[in-house]
Amino acid sequence: MNKRQSMTVCTALVALVVTGCQAGTWQHRTGAPSTNGSNGTPPSNAAGANLPSTNGLNGAESGDGVKGQSKGPSVLLEWTVGKHHEQEDNGNGDREPPLASDRPDFVEASVNVGAGRIQLEMGYTFIHDRRAGATMQTHSFPEALLRVGLWVDWLELRIGQNLGVRSERSSALQRRDSGAEDLYLGLGVGLTEQKGVFPESRVNLQARVPTGCDAFNDRHFLPGMNFLYGWDVIDDQFTIGASTAWNRQRDDTGQPYIEFSHAVTTGIALTKKLSMYLETFAFFPVGADTALPQYYADGGFTYRVNPDWQLDLRAGVGLNRHADDFFTGAGMVVRY
Repeated sequence: MNKRQSMTVCTALVALVVTGCQAGTWQHRTGAPSTNGSNGTPPSNAAGANLPSTNGLNGAESGDGVKGQSKGPSVLLEWTVGKHHEQEDNGNGDREPPLASDRPDFVEASVNVGAGRIQLEMGYTFIHDRRAGATMQTHSFPEALLRVGLWVDWLELRIGQNLGVRSERSSALQRRDSGAEDLYLGLGVGLTEQKGVFPESRVNLQARVPTGCDAFNDRHFLPGMNFLYGWDVIDDQFTIGASTAWNRQRDDTGQPYIEFSHAVTTGIALTKKLSMYLETFAFFPVGADTALPQYYADGGFTYRVNPDWQLDLRAGVGLNRHADDFFTGAGMVVRY
């Protein structure tokens, strides 16, 4: 990506922040499925079909050139035991980094994009829920997440922004709210590479900043942390990934609480370009007045058009009465 393209992308994200709202007061329903990179927080969070980055299932094909240069170690720590997992070679003696996306599954990538690289992830999610005689629908877009590799491979800047349209209909009420949601900011820190049974891992230090319109604004700085880890079980065929996160939230009464979330995903390569995933994830509020545990299951597909362009499709269901009934979505990832 050249300087002009980078400025265009950044300008577009800023424009989303200041997008106007249509009236109404709507409190966040925390834990709704989403892919905006803020794992476990609204707008939509079921998340990246990122198979763990060691797998190469979402990665670049052998023989394609690497964009950007590796700068220093890719992780901060190293397992002292275990056999090092080899990455594929591009035929010129260079290590070929796979395209590791945070979407469409809930478990985000366990590796950074790398120094000097820029990756843009976008998508759309539709959520449907019916409870207490009311039907609620949410449209989430563009779920923009800009991932920028900084001066070393183990450090990544993350900026996310989204728009939401929410409607509620019942015999006594009809309401519609739309506008920009709170800005997501984060730093991804690469921790370890896979060595035998010891996983590849990364931690995202993240927060939501109260920049959204009234209907989607939590009015507080909400920090969090997401620990991501994964294994390449069968080279280029089968992977397992997981995430454990803690995020500060506010429930419908304004009560602050800690939302603990956990997810496990499996990635399966169907062809050289087509992969699928199956996943389960859950949210567990601690110290909330009204927020209750939610459980989900989802699955989807990713199709690698080329080493730097990926398309995805996903769908999922809630597994308990406190969760949303159904969600589905599609998106894309482009790496520069």
